[in-house]
Amino acid sequence: MTLDEISIIAVYSAMAVYAIAFIAYAIDLARRSAASAQATDAAAAGIAENADLGDASGREPVLQGAAASAPAATAGSADGTPSSTPPAGRGAGRRGAGAGAAPSVDYGRSPSLRVAVAMTVIAWALHLAATVLRGIAASRVPWANMYEFALTGTLVITTVFLVVLLIAKTDLRFLGTFVTGLVLVLLGVATVNFYVSVVPLPPALQSVWLVIHVFVATSAVGFFALGFALSVVQLMQSRRESIAATADSVKKSFLATLPDSTALENLAYRVNIVGFILWTFTLMAGAIWAEKAWGRYWGWDTKEVWTFIIWVVYAGYIHARATRGWRGSRSAWLAIIGFSAVLFNFTVVNLFFKGLHAYSGL
Repeated sequence: MTLDEISIIAVYSAMAVYAIAFIAYAIDLARRSAASAQATDAAAAGIAENADLGDASGREPVLQGAAASAPAATAGSADGTPSSTPPAGRGAGRRGAGAGAAPSVDYGRSPSLRVAVAMTVIAWALHLAATVLRGIAASRVPWANMYEFALTGTLVITTVFLVVLLIAKTDLRFLGTFVTGLVLVLLGVATVNFYVSVVPLPPALQSVWLVIHVFVATSAVGFFALGFALSVVQLMQSRRESIAATADSVKKSFLATLPDSTALENLAYRVNIVGFILWTFTLMAGAIWAEKAWGRYWGWDTKEVWTFIIWVVYAGYIHARATRGWRGSRSAWLAIIGFSAVLFNFTVVNLFFKGLHAYSGL
């Protein structure tokens, strides 16, 4: 059995564990919805009981505690069910501007969430092993074609997610469903449709700039993917906040356990700024590499044009939000459009457009 074949086995093993993690994250979201519904019902029952006491005593009811704020935030216990004492740590004190219109629920650390994170780490280790084995089998860095770039790019997405979980002040494990789902889909498409055997590098790729340029590009994609997930959740949360006062089913959504839309937007903005800085370096490094390989810095090749388009979209997103006051759904949609352009550049441009960057290997 060759190292490449072992790498493929590791990829499929990683996909299986990613699938388990995805299911565990989905179960956690379902538990969040149940916790939100329980908190809402408990608050409503408290209001009704207080009103009955007021009627019996002949006085106006005085609402206290959780009942005083309609379905106000209640805390989560260790098993993910709401309780009366706010938990210590990252979940406590999480309130935003929209909390008055869309009450939120503090949520504890459920067993399914701990399992999901553990499975993500195991899948990441298998994914890393598959990538390293592919590189050893090829005797070079493993990002010379679409299969290898997908293998490395999805590894970086998971790596960025896990690192952010460690360093971020806000608990972002709720993004696990989006991140593992995206990685699972991209890996599945890559192994089924993009796989090619190990082949030597084309002359233009035999350069140290392959390591620099592509590694930074994949790192940028990892941050853009996390920003994309945050923007999607932001739009969902914003919609919930706008109709929560009249839609009881929305009040009981898992979104009630997540940060408000303003906090999600700020997080997405910070993550996308990091991705934009890396993408700027990607554009500059690509131009330097092009001059060394083809004797010109810029040639309006299809890949070059789309790399610049992506840069313009994210530059517009950062500029519009910082100077023009584009907040809320408009900034979220710009971030989503930017990541859609990244995916278009990786798939459609590589597969259907000819040019000097046609390194799909297919």
